[in-house]
Amino acid sequence: MAKIKNQYQCSECGAISAKWAGQCGECGAWNSIREAIIDTQTDSRPGRFAGYAGAAVEVRRLGDISADAEKRIPTGLSELDRALGGGLVQGSVVLIGGDPGIGKSTLLLQVLATLENAKSLYVTGEESPEQVSLRGRRLELACADLRLLTETCVERMIEHARQEAPQVMVVDSIQTLYSEALQSAPGSVSQVRESAAMLVRYAKQTGTALFLVGHVTKEGQIAGPRVLEHMVDTVLYFEGDPGGRYRLLRAVKNRFGAVNELGVFVMLDTGLKPVTNPSAIFLSRHEKPVPGSIIMVTREGTRPLLVEVQALVAESHASQPRRVTVGLEQNRLNMLLAVLHRHGGIGLFDQDVFVNVVGGVRVSETAADLPMLLAALSSFRDRALPHELVSFGEIGLAGEIRPVPNGEERLREAAKHGFSRAIVPAGNQPRKAIRGMEIIAARRLSEVLDAI
Repeated sequence: MAKIKNQYQCSECGAISAKWAGQCGECGAWNSIREAIIDTQTDSRPGRFAGYAGAAVEVRRLGDISADAEKRIPTGLSELDRALGGGLVQGSVVLIGGDPGIGKSTLLLQVLATLENAKSLYVTGEESPEQVSLRGRRLELACADLRLLTETCVERMIEHARQEAPQVMVVDSIQTLYSEALQSAPGSVSQVRESAAMLVRYAKQTGTALFLVGHVTKEGQIAGPRVLEHMVDTVLYFEGDPGGRYRLLRAVKNRFGAVNELGVFVMLDTGLKPVTNPSAIFLSRHEKPVPGSIIMVTREGTRPLLVEVQALVAESHASQPRRVTVGLEQNRLNMLLAVLHRHGGIGLFDQDVFVNVVGGVRVSETAADLPMLLAALSSFRDRALPHELVSFGEIGLAGEIRPVPNGEERLREAAKHGFSRAIVPAGNQPRKAIRGMEIIAARRLSEVLDAI
């Protein structure tokens, strides 16, 4: 049995000291000293690795390793399976974060209730068994046989898990756990890191699919050390207004699937329900064309998505006009307005510009450049764009329209929803005509302005 010894390590430079101090003596950083533990005695037998006891380590040829597809467990929720890359992988560790009340515990309780053929265990450190039972009844879930454990000590939790031997395990939440080897309070950096390391080690040794619920800070990041996201296999973030109906589950890291995959849910009285056609909920489709509105085709993971971009341009009465974006990057809007002035001859330097993506979607790709400018110009001129028009494309500083990935797939998705006109970069013009759609391919911003 290895002996445990406490030590203190700087999170900035990694310097180790025997006691805590407010300032690191090596790099001079303040409040960076964190408690950690080390093994003063390890297994010295050859061929053993301390992190995975009992597992022999040897050098192998990559060609000798089986490349068969990993076995996945369907969760019963199609949008969650999409975000995970096709389902749960045995031995994988999934970290789910989001604002309080957005539906993390509800989603995972639904998953365990639908996994009828897989033995599962729900571990809660925040709620009593009665609270979990009340939620299950409120959601009308068939979870009478669900195994439930209330525990915050990670050593005792793993001991119970080894006895139960579940295939799927949920821990709610990682910030409530503590290790008896550390003296710091639950939720501290050292406790979160050590507890996560022990749970990851258990999942890899036993092949258990593990869900970890993580609290988020006011900035929206997972609370605790950044290394927590590096230790797990998949990181999912819940997005959306807790008071609204729709929830977006975004994969920001996935070792078993595509990154930036998006799952869309709607919150009902009976829990979270997957939305199989998310483009329909993000398209308001006004009764008649209105100024400052255009439909763009974005891409989330492996799926094209139609969203509405709205802009409002009004005369500014302040010394510094306002530039506000919701769901888009504000600095990019400032750059695009400068390009419009320089290469389009239209200046909005004395106008307040507000741009919003309808439905709470966050668009980070450059394909939103052209729709942003078209919506702003439509609002500025108070002239509505055609109702059947869609657009996407990147705009460069020289006024050129650059192509974006998967252009033909985006156009086919727009045609499927009834759009008959599209303004796209010349590099995204499809080789074969798309039935029922007129495509305007442009190489310069001036050509787009002439076309509309």
